[in-house]
Amino acid sequence: MEANHSLANQQQQHEVFEEHTDYTQLDSMEDLLKQEDVGIEFPHQGEIRKGVIANINGDEILVSIGTKSEGVLSSREWERIPEEERTQFVIGAEIPVYVIKPEDQNGNVVLSYLRAREEEDWAWVEALRDSGEIYQGVISGYNKGGLLVPMKTLRGFVPASQVSVVRRSQAGGDTPEERWAEMIGEEINVVVIEVDRNRRRLILSERTALKETREVLKDRLLGELSVGEVRTGRVTSLADFGAFVNIDGADGLVHISEISWDRIKHPKEALKIGDEVEVKVISIDEDRRRIGLSMRQLQEDPWVRKAKQYRVGQLIKGTITHLTKFGAFARIEEDEDLEGLIHISELSEERINHPKEVVKEGDEVTLRIIKIDTDRRRIGLSIRKVDSAAYADLDWKIDLAEEVSDLETEEAEDQALEEKQPEASAPETETAEATEIPENEA
Repeated sequence: MEANHSLANQQQQHEVFEEHTDYTQLDSMEDLLKQEDVGIEFPHQGEIRKGVIANINGDEILVSIGTKSEGVLSSREWERIPEEERTQFVIGAEIPVYVIKPEDQNGNVVLSYLRAREEEDWAWVEALRDSGEIYQGVISGYNKGGLLVPMKTLRGFVPASQVSVVRRSQAGGDTPEERWAEMIGEEINVVVIEVDRNRRRLILSERTALKETREVLKDRLLGELSVGEVRTGRVTSLADFGAFVNIDGADGLVHISEISWDRIKHPKEALKIGDEVEVKVISIDEDRRRIGLSMRQLQEDPWVRKAKQYRVGQLIKGTITHLTKFGAFARIEEDEDLEGLIHISELSEERINHPKEVVKEGDEVTLRIIKIDTDRRRIGLSIRKVDSAAYADLDWKIDLAEEVSDLETEEAEDQALEEKQPEASAPETETAEATEIPENEA
């Protein structure tokens, strides 16, 4: 039957091909073969593809996967598919398939739906292992070593040593049946700690998922904490992405970007395990049971502090550090941490196509501050407005303020000198008086 269907299918494809092919444009049989194979991606053994159910004939299912002939799911495969999944098998439905054999003796591609599902599930549990995400499952069985937990089409094993202390305390008896039988059907939170496809080994841990007493403490802490609150904690571990800080028995994460205003490559540059630190609560995710913390937000932003020294309209000296097509960046007053942008429209009164027509890296230029945005940490600069008449009055006021400041400084210095002068002549007066006294007495 398979042979007849394959033959009929190939005949139909050949007729469609002939209908749309202009043989006058083909020079050889080689051209004909190339034309027939255009757009076909030949399957390879072990490949997983998305297929579309083309026909259902009893327990034989034909699946289109973009090849010349349709793939076949065997009758044995159909019997093993769970009943609740069979109802989804209708013509036109898309399903994943695993290529067992690219071509059998009848010219069909031999496929497996269950193998494709299994391969996808192995990839899924590997992703769970890498992320450390908690999976909520149900205990389906046991053996002498521990509990069995299904994960889609796979079966995970929770060794007795990885069962939580609370659950183990409830297990009594000497035999596995006495210890574990009553737990079948109970929900269990686990994390994947080992995956070995070749050995079909999937090891789970309830203890890691629960983190024992810490999770209980975290429940309480999540209910108490509020965003914006400041707490004292202790650094418990360091990772590439940040530092974990223990607050009242539960850990929160200080992301590396929230440790310091300075750029650091690793948290160990600023912290060490055991350090006591003050942290600000910046996020609380009760669903994911995560607490986001910040040390940086309790420190004054050095950029803001430095930017406060300047004001819009002020003239400054700057050094061109970088050119882009939309403008030039300049370091302000030799300050390595403070840069501003000169937009291309602020470089010249004339229209230019690129900043390099006016400036180059390393140029020292006079600039006018035209914008300060402390929230976004941005400073806007201009060369074009350095001599602008719109700022003439402001420049005069700034110059006047500087002159007044200089005069006040000079007056303060003169006053300080005058106050010191009597103190210097005092000893001479005392000496004179001391010589006069004997003369009077005489």
